[in-house]
Amino acid sequence: MIKVFAKPLVSNINLPTVIKTAIPPNKNTEHIFIATQVGEIYQIGDNDIKLFLDLKNRVLKLGTNNGYDERGLLGLALHPNFQNNGLFYLHYSVVGSQGPGALTRRFEPDPCNLETLSLKWLSRDTNFDHIDTLEEWKCDINQNIAKTRTILNIRRPFFNHNGVNSLNFSPETNNLVLTTGDGGAGYDPFNLSQNDNEIAGKIIEIDVSNTFSSSNEVVTQFSKLPLTIKNSIRVIAKGIRNIPGITYQKVNNSFIKYVGNVGQDLVESIFAFEESEKVVNLGWRGWEGDFPTSIISNCNKNNLNRKTISYYQEALNLNEIRLRPLISYFHESNQKFRGTALTGVQVYIGNNIPELKDKVLFIDFMNKNERPPKGYLGYASLNNHNYEEIEIENLEGPSFFVSLGTNINQDKIYLGVNSTPNVTDLKKGTVYELIQK
Repeated sequence: MIKVFAKPLVSNINLPTVIKTAIPPNKNTEHIFIATQVGEIYQIGDNDIKLFLDLKNRVLKLGTNNGYDERGLLGLALHPNFQNNGLFYLHYSVVGSQGPGALTRRFEPDPCNLETLSLKWLSRDTNFDHIDTLEEWKCDINQNIAKTRTILNIRRPFFNHNGVNSLNFSPETNNLVLTTGDGGAGYDPFNLSQNDNEIAGKIIEIDVSNTFSSSNEVVTQFSKLPLTIKNSIRVIAKGIRNIPGITYQKVNNSFIKYVGNVGQDLVESIFAFEESEKVVNLGWRGWEGDFPTSIISNCNKNNLNRKTISYYQEALNLNEIRLRPLISYFHESNQKFRGTALTGVQVYIGNNIPELKDKVLFIDFMNKNERPPKGYLGYASLNNHNYEEIEIENLEGPSFFVSLGTNINQDKIYLGVNSTPNVTDLKKGTVYELIQK
């Protein structure tokens, strides 16, 4: 087993959702930028840690679901030319935008009741949970920071599955990549992820070099976007449940994209694919990784649980066109570990940890076999459909793994940890660099 040590970079921060690096304007070395879910961005560099930007007054109040939340500051991407143009991009849930939600009661699909499998999202102007915004900001050489334009305002049906670490720049196209979840509630009640007109449940590339003006439109569908913005967007994948970021590996003269799809009840999955003119389909909601999507029913006899295929016809229709996962791991397993939710995927191409060179690393929020609670760190490779554990030798106490990041050259790995699962438990976060002695 590969063993690493966790070197603390910053402690006592709020739950860290994004870890990125860039060379800032008027600087010559890389700095680390850490976004927290409640709305802060910290900058580490020049032997100093400082608050780069405070957005707490722009981010909606979190933790209304017993302290747990999937909204907040979810995405930070620094332009590849950040050193010269100072541009960066933010994806967050907007203060004051709360609504009642898209359904009045819990969604429980019933394979025997067609009405529960064919719901429509109606009255979207009033029946929604919140609004997420995607904005462009600029930092000048004196570190004066200001918003320059709004790119998207997206109305979301439920509080969860909004994507996390949701913004990155593609090294293939230099376009901004936005990963959106299916909108939440479990089982994708409105099947937004497979609907080509819905923004939810997609991976989207946006050409931010186009000089379209700021938009105040609040939308849920591509057809409702202003034409100048719509023409700058390309969908590269659909069938997304919820993605904790996208990472790239250069192989020969092209790039492999790796994304994780958070599972429903059974399995977490990581997918790998190359650039394509066709939209890649990850199969949700008909497929949960490499399994037809099931619901769990309690049997009356012998205290048994029975799993029933929820979307049988959808599973059949998608089977021939969906992308198969590179790896999957299970919530219940007698072998390696019992997973909870995939929270990060990152390619490592450095030499400092030789055994991990050219591997894709991933983290799970919590290994159910660990006491006190602790996340799981693993790795896989493009040519191997198995995965192995990476042991972190010096983590003590509760450690929920919430984010994974790297530097520009992808030869360093950063791990974001929170000592509780709740965003409302403040100052419980730590960011580490993973090193080998």
